[in-house]
Amino acid sequence: MTKEWALFLSTFATLLAIINPFEALPIFLMLLEGKDLSEHRRVAARATLYATLLLFFFLIFGSLIMQLFGVPLSMVRIVGGIILVKIGFELFSPSPNGGSIIPDASSKTANFAFVPLALPIMCGPGAIATVLGMQSEIKEAPEHIGRFAATSLAILCAMFVTYLCLAYAGKLVDKLGPMGIDATTRIVGFFVSAMGVGLVFNGVLQGLHEHGLIAPP
Repeated sequence: MTKEWALFLSTFATLLAIINPFEALPIFLMLLEGKDLSEHRRVAARATLYATLLLFFFLIFGSLIMQLFGVPLSMVRIVGGIILVKIGFELFSPSPNGGSIIPDASSKTANFAFVPLALPIMCGPGAIATVLGMQSEIKEAPEHIGRFAATSLAILCAMFVTYLCLAYAGKLVDKLGPMGIDATTRIVGFFVSAMGVGLVFNGVLQGLHEHGLIAPP
């Protein structure tokens, strides 16, 4: 397996696990209650487009943002890993009522596609941290063009799967049921936490190396 293929798989799996379209299904259906299938697909397409653009913004301009704030790449990995671990624990444990990010469903002018669907449900802190962490690996690799292409393709594939889940949200909820969605969310939370621990570990090693405390791997 090439490094680019491995990066594609890890980025795709991580993003899909963090976005977790199954968790967004009840919110999506509640916001679009009474709407037909064509409206579901239209809103799903707009939401995934907004989220994709946000992720590519951080993928392309993430290093510039880090330079402006003077944040080293190792710290990005550590903080991103901590965020992933926190999100994973929240997914694994029973969810609170969590209604604070849901706008008033009676509002006809609310842009549900952008808030809360694209931001923060799809493109939240975990997804942004993942993209920034992957960008740090792209920047350090000599084959950065191939790695950038692999990461970009992973983002597009993850968002396409998310679109399909939202576009057919009604059928998925009927098939899985509340218990199926809850079980899937808990399993996903476990693996998100594991991915976060890996990012923290690699970030700590990179930080120690940057300060000359350990030899390079």
